[in-house]
Amino acid sequence: MGKLENWVEKQWYQGNPSGWMSALKPLSMLVSMEARRRLKRFHRRRQIPPVPVLVVGNITVGGTGKTPLVIALVEAAHQRGLTVAVISRGYGGTTTDYPQVVRADSNALEVGDEPVLIARRTGAPVILNPDRRAALDYAIERFNPQLVISDDGLQHYALPRSAEVVVIDGQRGLGNGQCLPAGPLREPAERLKEVDFLISTGGGWAGAHPMLMHPAGVAPVAGGEIQDLVAFQRRAPQVHAVAGIGNPKRFFNLLNLLGFSIKPHVFPDHHAYRAEELHFGDDLPVLMTEKDAVKCAPFAEPNWWALPVEARLPDGLVEQMLDRALNGETA
Repeated sequence: MGKLENWVEKQWYQGNPSGWMSALKPLSMLVSMEARRRLKRFHRRRQIPPVPVLVVGNITVGGTGKTPLVIALVEAAHQRGLTVAVISRGYGGTTTDYPQVVRADSNALEVGDEPVLIARRTGAPVILNPDRRAALDYAIERFNPQLVISDDGLQHYALPRSAEVVVIDGQRGLGNGQCLPAGPLREPAERLKEVDFLISTGGGWAGAHPMLMHPAGVAPVAGGEIQDLVAFQRRAPQVHAVAGIGNPKRFFNLLNLLGFSIKPHVFPDHHAYRAEELHFGDDLPVLMTEKDAVKCAPFAEPNWWALPVEARLPDGLVEQMLDRALNGETA
């Protein structure tokens, strides 16, 4: 994480803003006004989706844990026998070739780490296009899905939707409550009153359903079978912990809870790794997030490992989300 990015996040989430940040509040007021205007326009011109569309998004910048929830929803829909397509912007990727179907073997540097991770974990087609409505139309034409799940896209109001799920980082919350650039919010906090489901990761949030990240084991970054986490921790109690995600502290805290002694290494979100960046001058294992692993797999070394996680939610909640989307009105 760069020094400027780190400084900005401290201003957003740790209070006592500097004079520079306070001076940005007039711009934040304009962002807030524009967000309210766009939302009102969306309600006036609301479109009915041609198939059920479930949007999983957030109102803050940075990572909140959406991807594991998207994976859980796709897997639950598959268990029902439904055909599912996922649409995504592909943030962090270099491609400009849209629309594009992401597969398990797609290049994560080109199409983005999250779409590749979703494709690998679920087997569902992931359609890449910054224009979410165009992605939806392409998904319907190409795959004829019974359900479309949008990974992010809450503020993309050209996209018709049947239900909305918002994920909040329960530890960081909404920061100072200001819209960009003086705060981390994409929209005013009042937007949360309109969504169908509010999910909190990593901590409690009033009115939100809790979601826990449950480690599924450890997996070689180069590919191979998932191994038992307890056995791995016993033979490797100290590791280099690598995270290039929106909130790396969440990953590091999880490793500490699992009993690891860590040497943390923070990289920017969606970082394009080079092999030499992960050489730390000793023989300790390197343990990284699954999202980072999809980008490091082509040059992975034997002692590099990933920590796959599964979203754990209250009983029946994932089914309720699917029901809300599937029972909504369609054209």
